[in-house]
Amino acid sequence: MKSRRLLSIIILVLFCNSLTAQNNPDEVSILFYNVENLFDVIDNPDTEDDNYTPQGDLHWTSKKLDNKVLNISKVVLSASGWNVPVIVGLCEIENQFVLDKLVKDTPLKSIPYKIIHKESPDHRGIDVAMLYNATHFYPLEYQYHPLINDKNEIIKTREILYVKGILNELDTVHIFINHWPSRFSGLLETKEQRKIAAQTLHAKVYELVAKSYKPKIIILGDFNDNPTDESILETLKAMPVNNNIVSSELYNLSANWLSQETGTLKYQSQWYFFDQVIVSGSLLMAKSGYKTSVTNATKADLQFLLEKDEKYGGIKPKRTYYGYSYNGGFSDHLPVLLKLIRIN
Repeated sequence: MKSRRLLSIIILVLFCNSLTAQNNPDEVSILFYNVENLFDVIDNPDTEDDNYTPQGDLHWTSKKLDNKVLNISKVVLSASGWNVPVIVGLCEIENQFVLDKLVKDTPLKSIPYKIIHKESPDHRGIDVAMLYNATHFYPLEYQYHPLINDKNEIIKTREILYVKGILNELDTVHIFINHWPSRFSGLLETKEQRKIAAQTLHAKVYELVAKSYKPKIIILGDFNDNPTDESILETLKAMPVNNNIVSSELYNLSANWLSQETGTLKYQSQWYFFDQVIVSGSLLMAKSGYKTSVTNATKADLQFLLEKDEKYGGIKPKRTYYGYSYNGGFSDHLPVLLKLIRIN
């Protein structure tokens, strides 16, 4: 077993080195992944992370953490073939420590990934973050935007991360990484919080549109709503791609996934499409720099991320835990991928 694990690590390192050498500026890959509960093993008294300690109900240990970050590195390296992602948006990250571990203690250490991260006000202590390959992306600025309710109070959930930067010294892009409030307490009970998230993001997007000339905007995240739900379609106004693209509008490249048999996560027998890729019309209509199209946004449903669903039939994401039972898998979500193509 140990020799097989060692061989797997060696193969990943060699694969990673070859990817670094072959990264192609004519095609830029951007990945988003909800990694599901990437916690350290230390109890934080200010957050609800008690289960993720050696003494907690899940018996979370350093060995399990090491396996988790190795698994995540495998996803990052495999998701877009030979062209390793230049940008990786992540959510359900506890802190800087686990991010450092991911980029320094796995085969990702062969890639010059830098980290953008800030502690969020989330009651569980989970955050959104971004990794970027410093050879290909130069961040100009970043901000975290909290969600604020009608009483002018900050909601104890994840903030929206905004990053502006330059790709391959050629083009400026604006990226928003999201992890909207979950449905855990009930769909109707939490609907208003996702509406606030959509309103917050919509306002920030159109601030950009107002002050910049045709900004190229990329929105990634786990929205805890489908592309056809009110928060996405009506509040954020992210519509399916049509024949009448407007540069200042938002287009949901994930909307056409709804006809597929599998989504990005599964609850009991039902698949959902909570993880999505949304872009501005200016990125679809670009005449210089980078552009994209609806066919360049995909689910990264790699075979090793899935397993047979013995209870409900078909397949399901291979998770780290099922209830309190350790499964040694990856996440309850599948990653999503966007490819940008260089025009000139």
